[in-house]
Amino acid sequence: MGKISSKEVTMALLAILALALWIFGGKFIDATMAAMVVISLMIITSVVTWDDILANRAAWNVLVWFATLVAMADGLNKVGFVKWFATNMAGLMAGLTPISIMLLLVLVFFFIHYFFASLTAHTTAVLPVILAAGAAIPGIPVKIFAMILCYSLGIMGILTPYATGPSPVYFGSGYINRKDFWRLGLIFGLIYLAVLMGIGIPYLMSVQL
Repeated sequence: MGKISSKEVTMALLAILALALWIFGGKFIDATMAAMVVISLMIITSVVTWDDILANRAAWNVLVWFATLVAMADGLNKVGFVKWFATNMAGLMAGLTPISIMLLLVLVFFFIHYFFASLTAHTTAVLPVILAAGAAIPGIPVKIFAMILCYSLGIMGILTPYATGPSPVYFGSGYINRKDFWRLGLIFGLIYLAVLMGIGIPYLMSVQL
């Protein structure tokens, strides 16, 4: 590919600057502002041009609809929909065995992620509600229940094209169309969840015993 150009060196330095600001600059600069600063410097130093940025249709597409979904998820939380939904689901499980209730609450916690465009928002809004609902039911192994809820956060990111921050980037690459992304997300989400609950819960309970 030839020798490293001055623009490539500049790009590498700006990438390091962005990482440094994201890791160490939280006290004096917002993460989004750090990204804007670096992008502005990329334009000023001619690493990219404004036309290059305007021409990146996939990036603009991700920005617009992902930002909208994040705002909608935040709105659902602010109006109390998430708490209402989780509380009512927990109430419908009265009369079941503690293990059955635990499994159903994990399912609710997992699939309610369809309403969220961020794992952080999902965790903040739903985890305390579901955990409190489970802890209030006698017989549920709270420690194991909490661990399974946390483990499920690591696998629910495949459900939708907006499930996590990187998801829109993967979807925007164009290798998987929208229909297949949703279909495969559900299929593999169910597989991963089945493995987590079918193997993970018995293992954790045996270790605890």
